[in-house]
Amino acid sequence: MDKKSVMHLDSRLNDEFENLVKYCMISGEIDPSLYVEYDVKRGLRDSNGKGVLTGLTEISDVVGYKFENGVKVPGPGHLYYQGYNVDDLAASFKKRRYAFEGATYLLLFGELPNKDQFQSFLNILGSLSELSAGFVRDVIMKAPSENLMNALQKSILTLYSYDENPDDISVPNVLRQSLQLIAKMPMITVYAYHAYRHFKFDDNLVIRSPKPELSIAENILQMLRPNGEFTELEAKTLDIALVLHAEHGGGNNSTFTNHVVTSSGTDTYSAISASIASLKGPRHGGANLKVLQMFDDIKEHVSDWENRTEISEYLTKILDKEAFDHSGLIYGMGHAVYTESDPREVILKEYAKHLAKVKGKEEELKLYENVEKISARLLMKKRHLFKPVCANVDYYSGFVYTMLDIPREMFTPIFAIARISGWCAHRLEELVSRGKIIRPAYKFVGKHKTFVEPEGRE
Repeated sequence: MDKKSVMHLDSRLNDEFENLVKYCMISGEIDPSLYVEYDVKRGLRDSNGKGVLTGLTEISDVVGYKFENGVKVPGPGHLYYQGYNVDDLAASFKKRRYAFEGATYLLLFGELPNKDQFQSFLNILGSLSELSAGFVRDVIMKAPSENLMNALQKSILTLYSYDENPDDISVPNVLRQSLQLIAKMPMITVYAYHAYRHFKFDDNLVIRSPKPELSIAENILQMLRPNGEFTELEAKTLDIALVLHAEHGGGNNSTFTNHVVTSSGTDTYSAISASIASLKGPRHGGANLKVLQMFDDIKEHVSDWENRTEISEYLTKILDKEAFDHSGLIYGMGHAVYTESDPREVILKEYAKHLAKVKGKEEELKLYENVEKISARLLMKKRHLFKPVCANVDYYSGFVYTMLDIPREMFTPIFAIARISGWCAHRLEELVSRGKIIRPAYKFVGKHKTFVEPEGRE
């Protein structure tokens, strides 16, 4: 039986299926006014868009406001990893290799390592990075997926079968599993991409092993590229990008998913797989790809990239749902917490400038900067907003990845490679804190009905 016959509905049943669709749509719709009547915090947010407090964490702090005379007002954004300002971490990491590994150590253990501790940590990660030939052949190379997030999820779940003690959720065992997953994620991702390209487009299949003397960022580039070569600036840019995506509070969708699943007492592979499923969603991890697609559209319709009037007119059409994807959104602009600035965007933009100069992309960078400034003003005016609107980290990350010759299929998986450090840190925190199973309430607003035997139903 071929794949199509297994996965697709028999054409003879189309009419019956359409009836089921109608019933599903009718039964699933809830009166929007009921959410107001019962004061339901949709999306776990209050009426002002602020997240409902559901937990406590020491891992990271996301700050988008400042206080003046006891009043909360918009201010520059700040992000803290285990109490350390990411601005300071990025400035320090700029001078040395293994930035992402350093951030990972900090997130997992709460403090920055000394020289001996860090070398020991690198040795452990290096020893855990390899995948067996059997796993690569039997799991990654078989039934490759166009969406690499699904390939990642499949591989992570299958690693359960390769673990001699997969269901032990003691802290030592979960730490071991976490370090293995952090070390193996880059290989799984790059190999899944190569497999997809080979079987889908008949590209040459080149599989390189990670080199123990290279950082995770360096290994991603050398395993991904046909010639295995990269520059110091390219590796440093990717390294910092991984740091900036590694963690962002316990309330973001994929991390909260990890807390929810972990609280049930399930295994590490299931918890991380659930987070990957969340991150795959375009409302979460796929935003930088939407930014890039939006700029493809802008470049097609705006003839003069330095003409602010022309740019403003086209952005207005996007906001009025007359252009691009008709969503009315300018992707990469705005954030649930940050107001005046997203610290991750500020840092990544500096690296984007350096790369653009080397790669001959300064004209395109200028377009990004013009759209950023103009859209911030337009959004406040057309949406009648009282707080500033800033670009978020997704705004420049896709542009940066493109300059690094990272294919679009890998944008969200790169995010996952970085964020798994935060997921693992939160999973360990949830286990150490021994919290209750997370179970928010849903109110029943349907009607109780009298059961009727099949013979009496209309």
